Amino acid sequence: MKSVKTIDFISLGCSKNLVDSEVLMGMFEAAGFSVTHDSDNPQGEVVVINTCGFIADAKEESINTILEFVEAKKEGRVGRIYVMGCLSERYLADLEAEIPEVDGWYGKFNYKELLSELTGRKEGGMRKITTPSHYAYVKISEGCDRSCAYCAIPLITGPHKSRPMEEIIDEVRWLVSQGVSELQVIAQELTYYGVDLYGEQKIAELVERMADVEGVRWIRLHYAYPTHFPWDLLRVMRERPNVCRYLDIALQHISDHMLTRMRRHITKQETLELIERLRSEVPGIHLRTTLMVGFPGETDEDFEELMAFTRQARFERMGAFAYSEEEGTYSAEHYADDVPEEVKQRRLDRLMRLQQRISSEIEEAKVGTVMPVVIDREEGDYYVGRSEFCSPEVDPEVLVPVSGGELSIGQLYDVHITDAEAFDLFGEVVSK
Repeated sequence: MKSVKTIDFISLGCSKNLVDSEVLMGMFEAAGFSVTHDSDNPQGEVVVINTCGFIADAKEESINTILEFVEAKKEGRVGRIYVMGCLSERYLADLEAEIPEVDGWYGKFNYKELLSELTGRKEGGMRKITTPSHYAYVKISEGCDRSCAYCAIPLITGPHKSRPMEEIIDEVRWLVSQGVSELQVIAQELTYYGVDLYGEQKIAELVERMADVEGVRWIRLHYAYPTHFPWDLLRVMRERPNVCRYLDIALQHISDHMLTRMRRHITKQETLELIERLRSEVPGIHLRTTLMVGFPGETDEDFEELMAFTRQARFERMGAFAYSEEEGTYSAEHYADDVPEEVKQRRLDRLMRLQQRISSEIEEAKVGTVMPVVIDREEGDYYVGRSEFCSPEVDPEVLVPVSGGELSIGQLYDVHITDAEAFDLFGEVVSK
């Protein structure tokens, strides 16, 4: 075991998983190991696979990845295989029985024990940033106290548990010292932050303190919940120039029939009032949401109501997915999965076609404007960047021709937008 010198990490699923991988990678690097992340050709003496267990497609991807590395192990291309994360947290006994070739299984919360198994060490080291050096994810809590009918997250992660505020601020200062200037704030449910530690929602105070850290250029907020929204957060977004006018807030549906069955604890009217207040109190805010089609009992009328709502709300960013039954959830135990798969897919296709038209119109309206853009990477004939309204990997990007002159990765430039597609903008730098 002591001879192990190289470890390849494969991180699947969400950015919260990525943070866990980065923490463990930093610990191994401090112990003298060579670590790589999502290598194109992993050949390490040890491979660690961080899995997702949220929905059927993610579980299938995780299992297929594990099986691919089991085959690589049989062929001698990799040595030991260890699995961690949400999938093994939820299905440990079944996985151990079905895939005995894996050398060790760890869940969502005990993964640091792998360091002890391979090195004898308990702790040590700072997380290893795997994103481009100018931005990083900051996880402020784990778990969720909400009881949405369809969601397996509380079954995997347990109840909401906030990180102490001072610990988070210390991490932000450390990230800035490493060259990070853009923070992607993440949680299963960030608006609930602080309730367990301080007896009240503290997300506004936390974000304000993060914004006070010198060197923080942008703070972007992900995964808010619409019920009991902390309104003081809007003041912070409006007043602090380094808090992006961007909010990722999953709404899932709009008909009262569906919202009730989904156990969302919000009504259609309350949702409409929430959106109106978000837009009025933070002018120019870009909202990202997630919608679901095909939930048990969804009628044609429910779906048409969702389509009308999408036309009215005109979300700047929107993702959608078809309901898939997850064992152990309220909906799996109380509702029949009664919407045929072909109907789910047809509804999903219609909804996404509508959103593509809306997105095209919103992006085209930006042609002729000048906006600050951070450059993430060089790719082919373009530098690829983002405005404050765009989160990495999921939102539209801004493409700037390489022929316009050399730009620096991680730097901010004023870019004149010259053209638009449904999910991308094109522009030219007007100042350097």
